[in-house]
Amino acid sequence: MKGMNLESLVSLTEIRSATDYATATQQPSSNGDGRGTDDDTWTLEAGRNGEDSLGQSKDDANEGSAKQGLSTVYSRAPLGLSAPLVRVEVHLGAGLPAFHLVGLPEAVVRESKERVRAALLTSGFGFPDGRITVNLSPADLPKEGGRFDLPIAIGILAANEQLPAGALEGREFYGELSLRGELRDTPKLLPALVEGSRSGRELILPASNSLEASLVSDASLKLAHDLRQVCDALIGLTVLSGPHDSVEPSDEDGHGRGLPTMQDSAYLHDGAPRDDAHRRARHPPVAADITRMGVTALTNETVPDLAEVRGQFAGKRALEIAAAGEHGLLMIGPPGAGKTLLAQRLPGLLPPLTKSEALEVASLESAAGRKPVSGSRRPFRSPQHTATVAALISGGALMPGELSLAHLGVLFLDELPEFDRLALEALREPLESGVVNLIRYQRSCEFPARFQLVAAMNPCPCGYVGDPRGKCQCTAEQIARYRARLSGPLVDRIDIHIELMALPVEHLLVESQERPETSATVALRVAAARQIQLQRQGKLNARLSPPELERFCELGRDSKALLSTAISRMGLSARAYHRVLKLARTCADLAGVPNIRRIDVAEAVQLRALDKPIS
Repeated sequence: MKGMNLESLVSLTEIRSATDYATATQQPSSNGDGRGTDDDTWTLEAGRNGEDSLGQSKDDANEGSAKQGLSTVYSRAPLGLSAPLVRVEVHLGAGLPAFHLVGLPEAVVRESKERVRAALLTSGFGFPDGRITVNLSPADLPKEGGRFDLPIAIGILAANEQLPAGALEGREFYGELSLRGELRDTPKLLPALVEGSRSGRELILPASNSLEASLVSDASLKLAHDLRQVCDALIGLTVLSGPHDSVEPSDEDGHGRGLPTMQDSAYLHDGAPRDDAHRRARHPPVAADITRMGVTALTNETVPDLAEVRGQFAGKRALEIAAAGEHGLLMIGPPGAGKTLLAQRLPGLLPPLTKSEALEVASLESAAGRKPVSGSRRPFRSPQHTATVAALISGGALMPGELSLAHLGVLFLDELPEFDRLALEALREPLESGVVNLIRYQRSCEFPARFQLVAAMNPCPCGYVGDPRGKCQCTAEQIARYRARLSGPLVDRIDIHIELMALPVEHLLVESQERPETSATVALRVAAARQIQLQRQGKLNARLSPPELERFCELGRDSKALLSTAISRMGLSARAYHRVLKLARTCADLAGVPNIRRIDVAEAVQLRALDKPIS
């Protein structure tokens, strides 16, 4: 003991004394009837006697522990929308008590050693008294999050023969453990569930992630509340419920039947199974009815209706055209003209998400560390004008930014010229390609970003240019400098530029005799126009390539003459010319006519306000 340093003494505090530790590892103590004391009770069979199940002493068994104390548990690491498979390999060896975690774990994963140790002990399991090595393979893949707590704990129990090794086959485990062994909500889990469902394995995850589990179909998903409940299921003492299972009748205490608590578990405190009389399940199950109630609460929000916007008929028409062809929209108008009101009503004009699209949107929200919202309503993202490039695209971590979170929905940028120039220029490539490519620390990731851009801006620095009461004092140079904050390439990529005027008093105070159109009415026309486009070309008009424009957007002689005049007078670029063709095609589709008319071209040209010279 004199030659032992302080660090060695501290490492032995889990054993009652250094002498007890030597006795536990070299020869089991006896209480007179051949049974070991509690200090060497670590496994179901071998740990409760001085001999293992084959009659070997622990001294003899230590020689083969390097071969026998091995287990492998499967899980998955978060990496954008992908979830690469991770093998959690656990080895128990002889030596001083130590717990080593390797395989490029981040700080949260490294701290799992303490969570797992406490969870095993408080759940009534023994903790191995030797050297524990946990390898998270592949070793060059960074591991993050608390999702590896449950796989590590299960791996230790299997390597220590407290669980049968065969119970781990064909299963994947996810979940952060509390110090009491409870399974807590695990973020960024939905991509792993999607990938795991394709492998055909059974996935065991926390019950608090039931919403994510309910979004994945054709998969074997099981929900658990704590570590002991998982172990009960692995040895066949109970059956875990899935996210789509029906709710069982509750008893007089209000608890459902079928899932065990720690107190009613099939294990004794030392890890030995209880008899059948103690297998009473008291956990309330997580079932489809509960999940559906949560989904209903999330999706039954009041949707803004277009009928609530008074006047602004030109803005409503531009919004309808934008919704029909998935065109980008820029609204220019004075403060209070209704730009934000119109933008907020665009999702109500769009068709609902399909099942596969809803899963894709929910996966992006989950990859961003957010709780995914189930339902068919398209996302609407509205970042503040102080948002940086990292907020729009992504920061240092491989997480989706605002552009990707608006995938298949609407990205609304209010006060567009006030955004940082670099942030605005970062929009250019995603607007064309529909994807965001990230490269961070020798890792790359691709996120979808097929959003519909809607932006709003004032016509001048003060916002009141053209006001009949003479509010605006801005010079033409100031106005030009203000609009120059938007680069030409970015403006070219926005299909529609519409100027809105201040709302007249008669529209604001006088009740209209005509009932305004609701969002549902306009949505029917939008859906019909979209159906025409998909049947004709298999995609929406905004996504047409130049060769497809020549094929599907043929113009008559008078339409060509009108467009030629507009190009020469307005100085339209080749990209702006293609935008006009797409808009004209959408106007014709809304009218239900097969060919583009001259009136369609004229309306499309009018929708390019920023291409006109400043007067």
